[in-house]
Amino acid sequence: MELTGLHEYSHHCNLNLITLFEEHASEVPEKARLLLDHILNAHEIWNFRILKRTDHHSPWDRLKPSALRDIENENYHTSLSILKNEELQKLIEYTNSKGQTFTNSVFDMLFHVVNHATYHRAQIATEFRNAGLTPLVTDYIFYKRDLKL
Repeated sequence: MELTGLHEYSHHCNLNLITLFEEHASEVPEKARLLLDHILNAHEIWNFRILKRTDHHSPWDRLKPSALRDIENENYHTSLSILKNEELQKLIEYTNSKGQTFTNSVFDMLFHVVNHATYHRAQIATEFRNAGLTPLVTDYIFYKRDLKL
């Protein structure tokens, strides 16, 4: 499996989602905002676990709307750097937010980043529908089809 392409997909979706949030700032449900902040925070946390850094946000920290795009870009470029410079099967020991210690491969951690974001983007779509807004289409297959156009 090619993780770089999956991270490109997730980055594309996150940037489009940030744009949608900007365009509908006054209408975006609070829970959707919280979920987007969580996607970005969690991505940073996983990158920093791999890099053995501890100066990251907490999973549910609130982010300034004006900072979302910069945080997303930084997360994406950090993940690409990890993909380029780290051995994907390298095992990383880390402690989660509950104080539990685990060990996973770089590959599994970076795959989880994409899967986690996909899960929460679906929750955001539900929040948008419930608020009468049209959600962003973030299905992977639609992304791949659009690349061919």
